[in-house]
Parts: sequence; C-alpha cells; structure tokens
Amino acid sequence: MYQWVLQGNEKVLGTEHTSMLQTVNNLGILYNKQGKLAEAEQMYQRALQGYEKALGTDNTSTYIPALNATWGLGALFEREVDLAKARIMYSKALVGYEKVANFPISQSL
Repeated sequence: MYQWVLQGNEKVLGTEHTSMLQTVNNLGILYNKQGKLAEAEQMYQRALQGYEKALGTDNTSTYIPALNATWGLGALFEREVDLAKARIMYSKALVGYEKVANFPISQSL
C-alpha cells in the first residue's frame, strides 16, 4: 500500500515535497518492522536527504519529520548492532527534539 501511495505522491507532488518524504519515511518504518533492513535504511536515508534538499540542512535539525527519519536510522542501526552509528543518529535527533521543545530533554532523563 505504501508503495502505491509513494508512486502517486511522487507523480502529484514531486520527489522533494515534504508530504511525499513522510510517506518515504513511513515505508522505512514498515520495512524496519518487517526485518527488511537494507530497504529500511534506503528509505530513511532517502527521506532525510530529501528533507535536507527541500528545507536546507539547518532547518532539518528542527523539523520533526526529518528528526523522526534520523531517529529511525538510529533504531535501524541499533537493530543491526552498529551501536556507534546508532548513538550518532539518536544524538542528532535528541538535539533537534530539544531545540523544538526548547527544553533540554537529555538533562531531565
């Protein structure tokens, strides 16, 4: 179903529209849950790169959907037991979430 929606969104919205990129990220989540880790990583990376291209790298650091894609990559790397990469992705996402919330989440944990 996501593949069908993704193809439709790409045709109607274009490959860099944030709504289309959210569908790409959702497909990454689905693939991760199905254990299709290579496909999941491809979708998360595609979403994140698309957000960076559409919004600029500075803006993606506080754009929740882009942060969710970053968090998804962290979860994927954790699942693959690549803890160094997982830590980097989780840290990037956490810093962004803190900026959005204007609250230091990591200090409250």
